[in-house]
Amino acid sequence: MRFPFLVFLASFAALALAVKIGMYLHKSLMWLDEEGRQDFSVVQASTLTLLGIIIGFSFSMAVSRYDLRKSCEEEEANAIGTEYLRLDLLPAPDAAAAKELLRKYLEQRIEFYEIRDHSRLELMNRDTAHVQSELWSAVHKGVAGQPAAVVSLTVGGLNDALNAEGYTQAAWLNRIPTSAWIMMETIAFFGSMLIGMGARRSNALVWFVLPFVMSTALFLIADLDSPRRGLIRIRPENLLSLADSLHVR
Repeated sequence: MRFPFLVFLASFAALALAVKIGMYLHKSLMWLDEEGRQDFSVVQASTLTLLGIIIGFSFSMAVSRYDLRKSCEEEEANAIGTEYLRLDLLPAPDAAAAKELLRKYLEQRIEFYEIRDHSRLELMNRDTAHVQSELWSAVHKGVAGQPAAVVSLTVGGLNDALNAEGYTQAAWLNRIPTSAWIMMETIAFFGSMLIGMGARRSNALVWFVLPFVMSTALFLIADLDSPRRGLIRIRPENLLSLADSLHVR
């Protein structure tokens, strides 16, 4: 589900096929009496209603996860910016070294949001972990012998910045469960087949428009749920603004 366009193409092909299968089975309805046709209409309407509800819930899940990723980016920028100011409480040499590492860390966090190649992501995560370790060591060295208030502010601020990165990682890994996708695709397939079975004659409105609309809805959900591959992406506006203010870029 990391590739929304593939979700759209696969869904459209499967749903169009389901409509065609339904049209092929349409002749089986000829054997139904009036009451049987009414029962079929109830089953068809119930299936499509259930599909609409599930798609609505899945869309809500995707939007909430998208909003969470944006919130995490804002929190990261605030935490890094606050820690950058608190580093001025350290002795000048230690503060300069820590600030340089924090600027480097900020560049890596921006790259995390902009990177699209998953093969580069693992290497970047290792580099980020290395810079975090160096930054922690630099701050630990700088607070040695400092008043408790200074230690609390600088160490606490750094801890918030590093924790924010962990929350961001968790938010980006939080995706719509595979079981939910299987349920949506399955119900959409049988719903399309029932539409084909209920169609009075074959036309483009039935076998093209309806599968296209349903596939577009699934594509939108997949796009919102794929922060690196989709059209709707999270731009690190707050981190970029912070980088500009710190003259990082």
